[in-house]
Amino acid sequence: MQVDLGNVLDTAPAHGVSREALDRLDDRVAAAHDRIERGRAAGEHGYESLNLPNTTDPAAIRDAVSRFDDPSAVVTVGIGGSALGAATLTDALESDVDAYYLDNVDPEAVERLLDSLNLASTVVNVVSRSGTTAETLANFLVVREAMADAGVDWTDRTFVTTGEEGNLRDLADKHDLPSLPVPDGVPGRFSVLSTVGLAAAALCGHDIEAVLEGAAAQEARLSDSLFDSPAYAYGAVSYALAERGMQQNAMMPYAESLETFSEWFAQLWAESLGKDGLGQTPLRALGATDQHSQLQLYRAGPRDKFVTLVRAAERDDVAIPETDLDGLAYLGGSSLGDLLDAEFEATEASLAAAGRPSVRIELDRVDEYGLGELLYAMEAACVLYGELASVDTFVQPAVEWGKRAARGLLGGGDFEEADAVEEKSRLVVE
Repeated sequence: MQVDLGNVLDTAPAHGVSREALDRLDDRVAAAHDRIERGRAAGEHGYESLNLPNTTDPAAIRDAVSRFDDPSAVVTVGIGGSALGAATLTDALESDVDAYYLDNVDPEAVERLLDSLNLASTVVNVVSRSGTTAETLANFLVVREAMADAGVDWTDRTFVTTGEEGNLRDLADKHDLPSLPVPDGVPGRFSVLSTVGLAAAALCGHDIEAVLEGAAAQEARLSDSLFDSPAYAYGAVSYALAERGMQQNAMMPYAESLETFSEWFAQLWAESLGKDGLGQTPLRALGATDQHSQLQLYRAGPRDKFVTLVRAAERDDVAIPETDLDGLAYLGGSSLGDLLDAEFEATEASLAAAGRPSVRIELDRVDEYGLGELLYAMEAACVLYGELASVDTFVQPAVEWGKRAARGLLGGGDFEEADAVEEKSRLVVE
């Protein structure tokens, strides 16, 4: 995996980052790296996430799911980091096992999914560190009832991924369900390289060892200089651009297999860095589709954003047939991959010509190893950005406020946040 910063250096001076500025920033990267390494060595909350390539046991994950023979589908019931990491992996990789995610409590969507499944051959993985997440447990109760209505013994088709205490742990102990632990010190949005993110991939037959090997390759590249680490290069330049007014980061992979990765990245970046009036808003785009929509804004709108372009150097391809249609002959003899690459290069050049910064991230291939590299690098980049910005990367007080308000509205306790819902101003137009 490599990160190309050339189109950050070549943009308009008022909005790009000079090589001299990066050299000066590199001294701060060295200090931030030292803090990160001390946190990792001590197993501090959050920093422990960057140890997962070495601490996650893939054999234990495979053993926990081994009782489920030849499932037709796996449904992960979780929300946020309990689902997005796993979805990034399974959506990017092909499998004979279908992977689905109940990560919202939209009743129509839940009902539609359950009606479409053969529940007798479906495996359900319920994921919640606390074992008390309202959305997750509500969805699980609905799934469990649907299984009972279909004549399926839910205890034969369910396993849980949870902490040492809580409702899910009690449920697993009561019914002797297979279970996996959620590692200590790892926030949900950083948990893709743990049991939380890898269990569904294992059930789908993917090489989770290769995912961890790819992550370990990027872990080995962490150093006291951004010029020696793709992860730190991306984190440092993202921070530098934010300091120069680039308050939005458009993640734009040129591979549909990475579309869910953009969703995962959005949570990682927003929830980790949006603190104390600081942060960088993640935007989601898909190449080449959004060249025909969002690119207009990125190239000609406010100078408050940069674009992260992601692609794989190798992939399967489809030839474009020869044609004698006027104006289309130039396409014959090339391929869809050639066209996608041309679109990628054109977008990058278009942004540079308009003085708009962009960063290129290139993987060898979208496979287990490449995904491990990409996911670990983005996590390390996020941690570095947080250190440079002096924000507490690993907490999410705004998210917790909303959880308390929702629980109070449902009668789950007396929370002052719920009172604020009733007190909010209204101006209704019908």
